[in-house]
Amino acid sequence: MVPRTLAHPKGCARVMCMRTRSLHHSTYQHLYHIVWGTKYRRKFLKSYTKQVFLDSLFQTARRYPEIYIQQMNIDNDYVHLQIEVAPSISVAPAVQLLKANASKHLKFHFPFIERMYPEGSIWSVGYFSSTVGVNELIIRQYIEKQGRRDHPEDLQQGFEFS
Repeated sequence: MVPRTLAHPKGCARVMCMRTRSLHHSTYQHLYHIVWGTKYRRKFLKSYTKQVFLDSLFQTARRYPEIYIQQMNIDNDYVHLQIEVAPSISVAPAVQLLKANASKHLKFHFPFIERMYPEGSIWSVGYFSSTVGVNELIIRQYIEKQGRRDHPEDLQQGFEFS
């Protein structure tokens, strides 16, 4: 199977396959599926805001090499990410960094978002997190299909009917 790539805003590509990473005293393979939504499910992640949002995520990942974004899909009111997180930090601070920096970026570039959320964060409290391992392909397909309508053949994927 040929690995797919996620185009980086600066022109380079990141390979999307489970890989083993190393730090000074550890070797790891930590891959997570992360989902969070906009506060009050407001649909402001439109085509004109998505690029600034993506730039923010990649900027955070560049600043913190412990976070590596492998894949993402953004709908109007929620975000799906497949990320690697080094064992030196837990998932909660990694998600907090991504959400906080994206919030600052989007509010700075789009005054209407600042007006929508004058009290603080643009994201709902909390997030969903699951580890990705043997079922990595299923998670990838799930992320890719977000925002599309279900087709009858998609509903049977992965299930056997007798």
